[in-house]
Amino acid sequence: MDAFEQDNVGSAGALILKLVEVNHTMKLPWLKMKKSAPKEERHEKKPPAKKLTGSLEENIGLIKELFIDVDPIRYRKFKAGPDGGGLGLCFIYHDGLVNSEIIDNFILRPLMTLPAGFEGDPLGYLMSRVVQVNSVKQTENLDEIVQGLSYGDSLLLAEGCSEVLLMDTKQFSTRGISEPEGEKILSGPREGFCESILQNLSLVRRKLRTNDLKMRFQSQGRRSNTSLCVVYMESLVRPGILEELYRRLSAIDIDALLDTNYVVELIQDAKWSVFRTTGYTERPDVVAGKLLEGRVAVFVDGSPVVLTVPYLFIENFQSNEDYYLSYYYTSFSRILRIMSFFLAITVPALYVAVVAYHHEMLPTPLMINIAVESHNVPMPAALEAFVLLIMFDILRETGVRMPLGVGQALSIVGALVVGSAAVEADLVSATMIIVTAISGITSLLVPRMSSAVVWLRFALLLLASGFGFFGLTMGLSALLIHMLQLESFGVLQLTPDRELRFQRFKDTAIRAPWWLMKTRPGAITEDKVRQADGKGNEGNR
Repeated sequence: MDAFEQDNVGSAGALILKLVEVNHTMKLPWLKMKKSAPKEERHEKKPPAKKLTGSLEENIGLIKELFIDVDPIRYRKFKAGPDGGGLGLCFIYHDGLVNSEIIDNFILRPLMTLPAGFEGDPLGYLMSRVVQVNSVKQTENLDEIVQGLSYGDSLLLAEGCSEVLLMDTKQFSTRGISEPEGEKILSGPREGFCESILQNLSLVRRKLRTNDLKMRFQSQGRRSNTSLCVVYMESLVRPGILEELYRRLSAIDIDALLDTNYVVELIQDAKWSVFRTTGYTERPDVVAGKLLEGRVAVFVDGSPVVLTVPYLFIENFQSNEDYYLSYYYTSFSRILRIMSFFLAITVPALYVAVVAYHHEMLPTPLMINIAVESHNVPMPAALEAFVLLIMFDILRETGVRMPLGVGQALSIVGALVVGSAAVEADLVSATMIIVTAISGITSLLVPRMSSAVVWLRFALLLLASGFGFFGLTMGLSALLIHMLQLESFGVLQLTPDRELRFQRFKDTAIRAPWWLMKTRPGAITEDKVRQADGKGNEGNR
């Protein structure tokens, strides 16, 4: 190192030492030489939690402080007794969430006739002798008070008491029971879930009238405090599946859960897969049937959709009415749905691979017709297929988003006008229109896999357009490997039963008659016996 470099190094060192000196004296924030505090220590300290006291005025002020700028909260301060000279009380409720008749007739009216003097705990006396509602709770927990008031419960504060009465007075408008639009059937029950979790649970309880049906509530969402209910048959569910579900639910840490899909995306296996690993339905009969097979259902307050786990891949091809129609027709329909799924994802890719790379496989007359039709088309077959499939998805999405009558008419007219005009203008070939229509129509037979069909169709088409049959084969092989690895709460989706027994396949791609389905899915429940192997059915066979 020469003298010039030594002088530079010395000057730099002196400058650094000088800056450190200045930092110690002036406390410059940008040059602090200490490590940052751990993450948990950097959080701002919360002020000490306030508590209810024996002063009625202080307690009212505390509730008002908790619900500041919440105008629908009503405060009714009065003194009990017919002459207004009794115990000081304050009744608090959220307007629009309560039943006014219950409040007037079974809470306020008895309080107005309360005797002037009584011995003992005032709240205990009011809860046991005066208030006439079916659910009353004495509490001092402010979080419980906030959640209760926000969900239609009412508060009763009394002078000299550091606790309050939390009374169930909730009543709010809910949608009536009707058949779900997305799960309509030709034969079977017409009931469907609504947005009230208690009403939904009652629909399932009506179908399974046994104490073996368990329903356990919990709340999730830091700001929404959404009620969830885990429902299962205690004697049928596998403990490992139930424990894993509770573990994943307890790990949820999010501001709000506004719909079942929030829970689905937070707890599902294979989060990046195009295939679902959790089931969903809006029908009580479907939930009851799945519970009887050992599955677990999760109800979310405010959503008519119920989540079920574990979920097998074959359930994508099973319809709600499969168990209400003839097993001959049901078996044929299931096979048709499975074939439609593979046609929907492979037909465009197969056509492009044959036309672009393997046209020698086509009969000569067909090959000549396709060549003549495609002669004036300005796009290659792959780009032509991409454009038409995107146009089909645009028309389908338009039909879904528009009002019912307008959407259907727009989809039909749009498809006819755009298709015929494109063929006449030599923008696309008629054969490609047919291929796109086959792929689109077959995808409608498996609505549960609509999103998977869209992505897989484009992925296979891209591989086929670049590598022909080789690319298509590689894509299908990768898809099969992925499907074989998929799990749902520890149960393999594609091959849940490793033992190849005929009894295990009686409700998969086909549906056997009820008198033959004597067992439940073995991978989901330990109690495999569905019906006794008696001789009572022998004469009916």
